[in-house]
Amino acid sequence: MIEKNSCKRVSYGRYLVLTLLCVCSLSNRSTAQETAANIDAETAKALLQHVKDLESEVNALKAQVRSLAEKTGSPSASAQVPSAAEPITPAPSPMPEHGSEVGSGPRLRLQGYADVGWNTSDQRGATNSFALGQFNLFITSRLTDRASFLSETVIEADPGTNQFGIDLERMELIYAVSDRLNLQFGRYHTGIGFYNTAYHHSALMQTALGRPFLFDFEDHGGIVPVHTVGMSATGTISSKLGLHYIAEIGNGRNPRTDVNPVQNVSDDNNGKAFNLGFLIRPGMVPGLQFGFSNYHDHVTPSGKANVTENILSAHVIYQNSHFEFLNEAVLLRHALNNVNLTTNIPGFYSQVSKQFGRYRPYFRYEYLNVPASDPLYSDVGLLHGPKVGLRYDLNEFSALKIEYGHDMRRGVAAVNRLGTQLSFAF
Repeated sequence: MIEKNSCKRVSYGRYLVLTLLCVCSLSNRSTAQETAANIDAETAKALLQHVKDLESEVNALKAQVRSLAEKTGSPSASAQVPSAAEPITPAPSPMPEHGSEVGSGPRLRLQGYADVGWNTSDQRGATNSFALGQFNLFITSRLTDRASFLSETVIEADPGTNQFGIDLERMELIYAVSDRLNLQFGRYHTGIGFYNTAYHHSALMQTALGRPFLFDFEDHGGIVPVHTVGMSATGTISSKLGLHYIAEIGNGRNPRTDVNPVQNVSDDNNGKAFNLGFLIRPGMVPGLQFGFSNYHDHVTPSGKANVTENILSAHVIYQNSHFEFLNEAVLLRHALNNVNLTTNIPGFYSQVSKQFGRYRPYFRYEYLNVPASDPLYSDVGLLHGPKVGLRYDLNEFSALKIEYGHDMRRGVAAVNRLGTQLSFAF
């Protein structure tokens, strides 16, 4: 009996020990789980805070990039409020400061634009054709906090020969001293009027199918010096009034047909072209801008007398994300040196458009009148007429346009034109 009782006590003791061990094991496991949960919670909290810090840094870097874009005059930060006619391009990867922990040295940003279309007209001998537009590579690079670089290289085919050519349309080194002084060196778009500084070589950025013929490019028959090589200064005179200035000095242009009109390497005379302009963007009316400029140059046509050229321009613009009203007028004055002969070439355009969802109908009227006595562009004559079109934004990076135009010239039958265009960024 004593042995049986002893065995029972031993068995009960073993069961008790095993029970205590199980309880301790479960308790330890529960404690470990709670500890792990606490650790996971703390880790998640730390990670979330880290993400918030990174987001703040990215937003700060984006603000710096936008500020740089405004100073460089990039297509996505033009002088007007972004609209459907000028969609906002994709935000670049945050650009590190010079010498930052991410890496030192310049950081390139490459953006591409292109367009393809179809056009026809009732002009005698004309054929309907599909046409490649400009293939545009837009490059920007931030060198330091104050210095940056910008270039536009365009590949396009000549309408007459169908042969492709490469043009370096813009190449600028920009140095931002302050809000009151920004310097640009190289080849740039002249500050004559509004359109030439707001819209460059991307069809996607423009509401209409193409540029007003008053501001057409030199190699497309334009009579205004759109490009020049030299240096310019821009800045703010009064932030309260929204008053800004632009001052430029460059090689001017060559009106001869056998050479490039933009004097990229050498000037054909010792005189330089000057341009001085002022514009106002009143803060109380966002989207409103008006200004004027005066361009002065001495031109030396081949085999003809030298010409003194003055170009006066004025503009009144109202533009926001849903509505635009563009109005510009230009007067070109050509005076033959040592000859009592002065010719005046008036020109203007007016464009209005309104956004309805993805659709933006627009209307433009253009006028240009070159006297037959003009020493440089008498072959242009009188050109005027309306254009009406519709732009449809497929998405943020592409648009489809259709446009009808009625061109009237002096002494020539009027021409009806119909064109379509698919423009996109890549």
